[in-house]
Amino acid sequence: MKFLSAALAIALPLCLASASRADEGMWLFSSPPRDAIKARYGLDVTDSWLDHLMHASVRFNNGGSGSFVSADGLVITNHHVGLDSLQKMSSDTKNYARDGFYARTRAEEVKCVDLELNVLQSIEDVTARVNAGVPAGLTGDPAAKARRKVISGIEKESRDLTGLRSDVVTLYQGGAYHLYRSKRYTDIRLVFAPEQQAAFFGGDPDNFEYPRYDLDVCIFRVYEDGHPVHPVHFLAWSPTGPRDGDVVFVSGHPGHSDRLLTVPELLFLRDTQFPLILSLIKRREVLLSAWSARSDENARRAREELFGMQNSRKVRDGMQAALQDPAFVGARAAAEEAFKQRLAADPRGQPALLAYRRIEAAQRTISRDFLRYRMLEMGFGFNSDSFAIARTLLRAGDERPKPNGERLKEFADARHESLELDLFSDKPIYTDFEILRLGDSLTDLVERLGYDDPVVRKVLDGKSPRARAAELILGTRVRDVALRHRLYTGGAAAVSAAADPMIEFARLVDGEARTLRERMEAQDEIMQQAHAAIGRARFALLGPGVYPDATFTLRLSYGVVRGYRENGADVPALTRMDGLFARSAGHHNREPFDLAPRWAAARAAVDPNVPLNFVSTCDIIGGNSGSPTVDRAGAFVGIIFDGNIESLASDFGYDDVQSRALSVDSAGILEALRHVYGAAGLADELAGYQRISELPKVERDLRAR
Repeated sequence: MKFLSAALAIALPLCLASASRADEGMWLFSSPPRDAIKARYGLDVTDSWLDHLMHASVRFNNGGSGSFVSADGLVITNHHVGLDSLQKMSSDTKNYARDGFYARTRAEEVKCVDLELNVLQSIEDVTARVNAGVPAGLTGDPAAKARRKVISGIEKESRDLTGLRSDVVTLYQGGAYHLYRSKRYTDIRLVFAPEQQAAFFGGDPDNFEYPRYDLDVCIFRVYEDGHPVHPVHFLAWSPTGPRDGDVVFVSGHPGHSDRLLTVPELLFLRDTQFPLILSLIKRREVLLSAWSARSDENARRAREELFGMQNSRKVRDGMQAALQDPAFVGARAAAEEAFKQRLAADPRGQPALLAYRRIEAAQRTISRDFLRYRMLEMGFGFNSDSFAIARTLLRAGDERPKPNGERLKEFADARHESLELDLFSDKPIYTDFEILRLGDSLTDLVERLGYDDPVVRKVLDGKSPRARAAELILGTRVRDVALRHRLYTGGAAAVSAAADPMIEFARLVDGEARTLRERMEAQDEIMQQAHAAIGRARFALLGPGVYPDATFTLRLSYGVVRGYRENGADVPALTRMDGLFARSAGHHNREPFDLAPRWAAARAAVDPNVPLNFVSTCDIIGGNSGSPTVDRAGAFVGIIFDGNIESLASDFGYDDVQSRALSVDSAGILEALRHVYGAAGLADELAGYQRISELPKVERDLRAR
C-alpha cells in the first residue's frame, strides 16, 4: 500500500488557500469551490444546481448517506448502510439480510423499526453567537459548559421556531459553528435489498480492493402521515451511467477526518487511540466469528456487528500504517515547524504559537484519562444494548429536570425526538447474544484496568465477568419497551424505585464516567479555542478557501471517472457484468466468491457488457457510503459504496494518484433489477423520468445549457 506523498503531507498542515491539489476537498454546500471547478472543468456550479442536490440528498442517522430518486419518495443507499434495518426486521424464519427482499406492491413494503432520515434544509453561520456566549478569558470546564449552554439555546430556539431538527455543528476544530436545520422522516419502509452475497461479493478479501463486482444497494420509500412523500427535489436516473473521463460529483455525509490535526494529536492517534481501538476490534471480531460458526441463527444475529468489526479493522489498520510511516509523520512535523517559524516572524502569529503549546498540553491530559474514559464513559467495558438502555434511563432521570442549557447534549430539547426514537425502539434484543457481548467486554475491562481496580471490583461484585454478565442480562427488565416508557416519563424517582439490576449497575460507574467526560470536554474546549486561534492565523497568512474536516454533515466532492496504475498494470475505471461471472469462476464459485443463486440462474439473461462498478477521483471518507454520484447535470449515475486500499489514508489527506472512490453504476443497478430480480416495476419507477418533459424543472434547465 502506498501512502501520502511527502509533498502532500507537507502541504496539509498549511491548509492550502485553494483546492490546488486536483480534486481535493469535502466542501460545505454553503461555500463550494466554484472557481476551482470552473477553472478545472469549465463548469458553473449554480445556486439552483446546489439547492436541488442538497434537498435530494439524505442522511441516514444511523450512519451513512442516500438520496431521493423518485417522485414517490424512493431513497437509495448502500446495502451495508441498510443492514442495520434489515437485521432488526429479520427473525429466525425470515432473513432479509441473507435472502434479500423485494416489495412488488406498496402494501408489501416493510416498515423499519427505528430508522431516522434527515434532509438538510438550510445552513446558518452562528459562530459569532456561540463565541459571544463564552466570556473572554474563560477556558477549560467553565468555558465548555458556557459553550454547551449557548449551543443548546440556539438549537432549541431554532427547533421551536421551525419545527426542524436543529444541530449546531463545530467546524475547523472550533474555528466556526454552523446551524444545520433538517427535515426528519421516521416512517421508512423497505422496498428492495439484494442478498448480502450479491451486495458484498468477494467478502472481506475484496473489501477495500478494486476491481470490484458488488451490488451494494438498498432501496427504501419514505412515508409521512401514512402516505409516500413526494419530494420536490429528487435525482433523475441515468440509464447509461458515466463514461471513463466524465466529471462527477458526490453529495454525502463524510463522518470524520483528521486533516487539520497538529503533530501531537496525530501521535496520540498512533500511540494511544488506534492501538486501543484496534485491539478491541480484533477481539470482538474473533468473538463474533467463533459464535457465528456455531449455528446459522447465531450468524444471523451477529451479522451486522461482525461486518462492522471486519470493516473497521481493515480501515484502522490502513490508517495506523500511514501514521507509522516515518516519511509521512516526518513531513508533517517539518511542515508544522515551518509554519510555526512563519508565525514567529509575524505579530499576528503569536496567539497561534501559544495555541500549539495548549494543544500539546491538553493532549497529554487526554492521554492520561483516555483508557478509563473509553472503557467507562464510552461503554467499551459494557458492550450490550441492555446497558445502553439502562444508562439512558438513568441519565434521563437526572438530566431532564435540569435547565436545557445545563444538560448533557444528548438530552437537550432539540435532540429529544431522536433520543426517544432510539430509546423506545422495539428492535429485537437477544438474551444469549447480550450475555456473550457483555461477558467478553467485562473480561476486557478486567484485563485493561486490572482485577484490583476499585471500579472493577465494584462492577463484578465478587463474580466472574461471564457470571456477572449472565446475572445482569437475565435479571434486567429494560428490554421491555413499556417499562422504558414508564421509567422515562416517571423520572429519577421511578428509575430508582424500579430497582432494576442493570440500571443499578449503570449507576455504579456513572459518577466516575461523568467525571471523565467532564474532563475530556474541558480539554476539548481548550483544543477548540486553540485550533480557532491557529485557524485565524492561517487565514491571515494564507487567505480563505479552505474546507473543514468532515463532521457527518452534508459535503460536496468532485472529480473524474478514472482508472489508475497498480503494480505496473493499468486498473480500468469501470468493471462489467461479465467480470463478476469470471471472478466467481476463477475461484471455482467458492465462498466468498460464490454467486448468489439468483445471479447464477440469471447469467444468460444479463448483458455482459453493462457496467457494474466504477472508480472516480472524488474525495470521500467513511460516512459517504450511500452518497449519490451525479453527473454535471445532476443526474444519478452511481452510488458510493467503498474506497480502494490506497484510500485508507484519506483520513489524513487526499491523493489522486491511486486513491479512488468506488461506486455502483446506475446502469448496473437497472440491469440487475430487471434481469436478475424480476423487479421491472421498481426499475421503471427509477428510470421513468428520462424524457426531458418529465424531468424536474431544475434538471430541464441544466440539460438545456
